[in-house]
Order: sequence, then C-alpha cells, then structure tokens
Amino acid sequence: MQDSDDGRPLLAALHILGAVTLLGLVDNTVRLIAAEAGLWQFHLTRSAMVAVVLAAGAAALGWRLRPRRWRPVLWRSAFLSGAMVLYFAALAMMPIAEVGAGLFTAPIFVLLISVFAFGRRIGRWRVLAVAVGFAGVLLVLRPQAGGFSALTLLPVAAGFLYALQALVTRRHCASESTMCLQAGFFAGLAVWAVLGLAVVHLVLPAPGTAFFDRGWVPATPAFLFWTGVQAVGSLLALGLLTRGYQLADPSYLAVFEYVFLVSAGGWAWVLWGEVLPPTAYLGIALIAVAGIVIGLRSRDPGAARRQAVQP
Repeated sequence: MQDSDDGRPLLAALHILGAVTLLGLVDNTVRLIAAEAGLWQFHLTRSAMVAVVLAAGAAALGWRLRPRRWRPVLWRSAFLSGAMVLYFAALAMMPIAEVGAGLFTAPIFVLLISVFAFGRRIGRWRVLAVAVGFAGVLLVLRPQAGGFSALTLLPVAAGFLYALQALVTRRHCASESTMCLQAGFFAGLAVWAVLGLAVVHLVLPAPGTAFFDRGWVPATPAFLFWTGVQAVGSLLALGLLTRGYQLADPSYLAVFEYVFLVSAGGWAWVLWGEVLPPTAYLGIALIAVAGIVIGLRSRDPGAARRQAVQP
C-alpha cells in the first residue's frame, strides 16, 4: 500500500494508541509468567509460538521471511532481541512504568550516537532535550536512594540497544519486509534463550530461583496460557503499529508511542495497585517530553511520501 501525501493522521494515531495500550496490558502479565518459569524458558517458548504463526502466514499469505541483506538484519535482530531480554528481565524486578521509561530513552541515545559516531550537528532545542531526558532518568532511577543498584540500569541499557537497532533499521533495513524483521527478532530471542539456558544449566553451580537465572522447569498451564497471551498480543500490537505507520508520517506518529508509559503505569495500577513516588512520575514525564522534542525537531519532510514496507 502506498502512503498518500497527506496520509490519514487521525486513523493512524488511533492504530498507534491501540498498539501501545495493548502492549501496556500484555507486558503487565510478565509477573504472572515469572511466577511459573524463568526468563529464558519464556523467550524460547514465545518464540516457538510466534514461529508457528509466521510459518503459517508465509505459507497462506505469502509473507516474505527471507532477508534481502543478511548482515544488517542479523545486527538489527541482535540489538533488538538483546534490548528485549534486558527489558523483560527488568519487568520482573521493577515497576513497569519505570522500565518503560528506561526503554524510551532510546531517542536520546539515537541523537547522541548520531552526533558522536556520525558527526551529525544538532541545535539547541535537541541539546536541551537531552539534558531534560537525562534529568528524567535520574529522577526515575533515584541513584541517591538506598535501593539503587546496577540492576536498575537494565532498562537504560535496553534503551541504548533499542537505539542501535533503530539506527540499523533506518539506515540498512528499509527494503526488508515487516515480517522478515519480526522473524529475525524472535529468532534472536530464541538464540539468547538457548544461551541463557546453557549458562544456567552448564555454567552456574545450580539454577537459581530468580526470573533471570531460573532453569528449564515443567511448563504449567498458567505459563503456557500467559505466554500465549504475550505472543498473540505482541503480534497484534505489531500489526497495529505497522498499519499506523503505513497511514501517516512516522515522525508525527512517534509522539503517540509515549502513551505506552501511561498505559503501562495505568494497567499496573488497575491490576496490581502499583503506585510510584511522585519524583518517578515527574522523571517519566521529562523523558517523554525529551523524546517528543527530539522527534519533532528531527522530522523528515520526505517521510510521508515514502512507500511503506509490505509484509
């Protein structure tokens, strides 16, 4: 489908809002999954479920799963799957709104990498946005608080890896199909899962009981059900995101992705009664403002006229 010059911004925004609202809900189920099995078993099982769906789509609908250029897809898959491993590991230990805030530092890292690695020049508004975003990270992580540890940096590390995949995707994966990139992503998660299980069972003295170092255990009905919810919800949200970005300028739509922070925190409050300190909410707001300013000041006037990638 071709993007029209004006697009359909309202319909596109509704698609993005639906996607991030759904992601905020299904990501809140991770604590239920963590009660049944470990991180690596979750990723391997979910990847297997998604692989069945992708294989069926390739056979019935002609989805292209083979990359046109292998190396960029491999790098993107490694960065994105690594980001999601850190993101889901943090979800079992931290409030989802804080984890989401760490992940959404990605636009700040994209800007910094563009400056220091590619020599891109930026104006004062984006410099100010980076400073505001950094202040937001400090408010969310609260390094002066007694509970701060290196583990609380996992969401920010996920944001850094997410930024790297965004740069690879933008520069080298524009000709790849959406489903090809999805297949690479979930394959990457499966590789991380196998490596993680190998470390847990072959390197550690004994498997642990935490989400991150738990070994393979018999799959309970609850684990399979909630992992299936995660798999279906993620694919459905991807479809909404893809369709939304086919309808309007991506730089316009990126602003609406920050509703994920509201959705994730809202669902956590409804489902678990989870409430953050006021300073954390202020930090999340500052990170969102920084990302929005960076997105708006980095608008690509030709983006709305480009052809959307087809599955």
